[in-house]
Parts: sequence; structure tokens; C-alpha cells
Amino acid sequence: MTTIAVTGHIDLTAKTSALVRTALDELLRRYAADGELVGISCLARGADSLFAEAVLAAGGRLAVVVPSRDYRRARVRSDHAPVFDRLVEAAHDVVVLPIESAGRQAYEAANSILVERADRLVAVWDGTPPTGRGGGTADTVLEARAAGVPVDVVWPDGAERTRRQDHQRATGG
Repeated sequence: MTTIAVTGHIDLTAKTSALVRTALDELLRRYAADGELVGISCLARGADSLFAEAVLAAGGRLAVVVPSRDYRRARVRSDHAPVFDRLVEAAHDVVVLPIESAGRQAYEAANSILVERADRLVAVWDGTPPTGRGGGTADTVLEARAAGVPVDVVWPDGAERTRRQDHQRATGG
């Protein structure tokens, strides 16, 4: 059995989402061959959800780590809620962390669980260094590497993130 966790950017362009999904399908096909693939995701929009969908499409089992008790209500936006709910329903295991409010502490705790449980980490990551705030993609990659967990970086040619002002408009932040 191979357990693969995911970390990655939420602010992918539509074109990038398609490129990433294709790359994830190809990557996971290698691990699904033995029929024992488990994917672990927090199901955030973007990379997390694309990965979860690719795991299920490859015939793998999905495990979900929800960062906080209020995560669904506080952080899952209405346009992503149907995807989030469908993936939670499809998961064979769902762990909700005993943290009341979504935020950096919850994300760092969730990412630590992903790294702890994983044989490998897939990072949908453009290589941007850590911001110093913790809980982000680069932080999780560094944590995995420090723990000796192999990291597969997925960032296909032509991939882009949304521009900051577009992301702020889309997320309200």
C-alpha cells in the first residue's frame, strides 16, 4: 500500500487546473497499479481537490483531514462546497481536527498529519519560498523533506497561479 498526501496552491487558473489534473492522473497511475493507493487531502479548492478527484479516478481510497471543526462553514466557499461535500462523502476516512477555528494553527496541524501519515507527498507547487506565516505549500514541502518523506513536485509547463488581485476578488481577501 502506498499512502500519498497532497499540498498545493489554491489559486490555480482554469488552464492550470486542467494541466495539473492530467499530471496528477499520470503520476498516480504508477502508484495505483498495485491496487493499494490511499490519497490524503484537506480538500481545499485547487490542488487538494484535484488530487482527491485523481485518487478516486485511479481507483484509490481517499482519506480526508479537515483542519478545524468550523472549516466547512468558515472556509469552504459556496462555489466549492458541492465539490468538498462530494469528496467528503466519497472518502473512506474523515478526520476532523479538534481545533475550533480555521486558521494558521489548524492548517499547520493538518499539514503535519498529512506528512506523518504519508509515504510520499505530492506538491502542486510553483517553487515559491515560504512566506513566514506557516501552513502553506512551501512550509509543508520543507516539513516533508525534513522528515525524510519523498516529495513529487507537480508544476507542468505553462502552469500559472491567478494574479493576486484576481485571487483577492475571488476569495474576498
